[in-house]
Parts: sequence; C-alpha cells; structure tokens
Amino acid sequence: MFQSLPLAALIGTFVLAAIAIWLAGVKLSNSTDVLSQRFGFGEALGGVILLAIATNLPELAITASAAWSGEIGLAVGNILGGIAIQTVVLVALDAFGVPDDVPLTYRAASLTLVIEGLLVVAVLVVAIMGTQLPPTLIAARVAPDALLIAILWVVGVWLIGRANKHLPWHDTTGNAPDSQEEPKGYSKVAKTKGATDKSPSPSRPIIVFAVAATVTLVAGILLERTGESIAAHIGMSGVLFGATLLAAATALPELSTGLASTKLGDYKLAVSDIFGGNAFLPVLFLLATLISGKSVLPQAQNTDIYLAGLGILLTSVYLGGLIFRSKRRFAGMGIDSLVVLILYAIGTAGLFAITIMAKGTGRS
Repeated sequence: MFQSLPLAALIGTFVLAAIAIWLAGVKLSNSTDVLSQRFGFGEALGGVILLAIATNLPELAITASAAWSGEIGLAVGNILGGIAIQTVVLVALDAFGVPDDVPLTYRAASLTLVIEGLLVVAVLVVAIMGTQLPPTLIAARVAPDALLIAILWVVGVWLIGRANKHLPWHDTTGNAPDSQEEPKGYSKVAKTKGATDKSPSPSRPIIVFAVAATVTLVAGILLERTGESIAAHIGMSGVLFGATLLAAATALPELSTGLASTKLGDYKLAVSDIFGGNAFLPVLFLLATLISGKSVLPQAQNTDIYLAGLGILLTSVYLGGLIFRSKRRFAGMGIDSLVVLILYAIGTAGLFAITIMAKGTGRS
C-alpha cells in the first residue's frame, strides 16, 4: 500500500505520525503519572513497568509491526538506535531545561541513577553477547538471550526500587550534596494534584491513557510502514533509517516530558525516565522473537552491534558525569553532555561509513 505512494506523501504521513506521537506521548506520560499516584503504584515494580511500557509504546508498535512483516533489521535498528538517540535527549535537557549555571548531572546526581545507568549497560552487553549465539537456539518461540534480557531488566528494576527506599551509605537515599532539594518524582505528585483539582473522577486519566495509547500505537505503525517505504525510495538501509530518523521521531515524547520535568526542577526524574526507557527497550527483543518466531539477535548486522556499543559509550559518559559532578559548562551545557554530543556525531558518521562499505562489498 505505502510502496505505491509518492515520496512527498510518504514524508508527509511520516511527519504527521511523528507529531501525533509527540502530542499523544505527552498525554500518555502525564496520565501514567496520575494513574501511578492515584492507584498507589508509586515506585513499585508495577508502576515502573506501566511507565516503561507507556513511554515506549511507539517503539513497541514499530517493533511488533516490523517483526510481523519480517523487517527484523528495521526493528533491531530502531531499538538499539533508539537507546543512543534517547541518551542524546539528555543533551537537550541539559542545554535547554536547566536554568541554573550548573549542569544537569550536577543537580541530578544520586547513586540510584548510577544503578539505573548500569542496568542500561548490562542489558546492552547481554544483547551483544546474544548476537554471537546460533540462530537455531530457540524453543517455543523464545530465545535464551531475549529471555535473559527480560529477566535481567525485571531484577534490575527491583533492585532500583530497593535503592530508592534505602542504601547502606551515609546518606541512605544515595543523593549527592547540593543536588535538587525535592525528592525524585515530586513533580508527579504535583501533576496528580492538578489533575484531581480539574477532574476528581478517576475515570478521566484512564480514558486519556487509553485514547493516547491507541493514537500512539497507530502512529507508531504508520511510522514503521512509511519509514520502510521512505528508506526504499531514497536507497537507505532499514537499519540506518531505523537508527536515525525513525529513532529520532520516537524519542520526541521523552524530549517533551523531560523538558516538563526539568522545568519543575525534578532533574532526577528527567534523567531516570531516559535511563529507565533505555533499559526497557532491549526487552522488546523478546516481543520481536515471539511475533516473528525467529531468534532476532543472532541475525544482527555489524551496524546493530555498533549501535549497541555506541549506546554503552554514551551512557558511560553520563555515569561519569553523575559521579564526578563537574560544575563547568561549555556552549550552554555540561562537559559530559558536550562529550556525548560529539561522540554521537562521530558515531553517526561511523554508522554511515559502515553502511556505505557494506554496500560496496555487496553485504546487507
């Protein structure tokens, strides 16, 4: 259906779907926060899982649609490329969301965020290891690598929940001195109070969540289908398109909600949402395996492994920023954000070089 459309129509549909994801993603995130508070999920495992699924619905829809249509490369590229570009969202939050004269990681620094960043690194390392397994290692539509990633994520979220309550340190909360004064997530309480004042009925956030989720899922499928056709029209590989333009479109809700959190001074929540979403994305490999009936990670290309390494590298830079807490800013951002921006630009250039070289040697 979409292959027959002219390029201008495909681009127009892609842009409209991205706008829909931006608008619906904001409503989805806000309604999820309200539901978590009203129904007592809070920092519990159920609340974290609900938030992770809600904020990654575009990627979930794209992964499911791509796996169903056999476009495994687009699904894998979107997941791993999404981690890299969503980490770069922190650069925008640092540059445009922090009114102080100190960087984002200085205000957000806490041991809990370091643990969340380590979880991102851990699931990506397992994903890289999974690429080396034989593709025949699958039973009942479940591959051991994808299953291990999902289990590791659940255990990691449980540990993060414990760290949020108590750590055996001098400051049992694990917060650095001179970081934000209010506890992480206090802006969610403010959202809930504002929503309750406007509409005390508990059904309203449920309806908003359902409508926003539906719009996000439909828009995500449109992004995947039109993106596949656009890549074919311009001669761009599905992996490269999924890791750049498609990943950027699906990262728009994280940018919007992150700016909303930093505007309220909830810097820890802004960083936590990015790390939390990035840690959840590799769990979608299990979904892709279940739908396609194939072991996805062993089919990974060089570009996929490259993107996973880039995601680890960018996350590691911010982990260093959270630990060293430099107050210095350059070009309106912290040193860590500037390094991440430079590394991402170099990494993207390298991704194009790998793709061009693969075409020249006849490899897909």
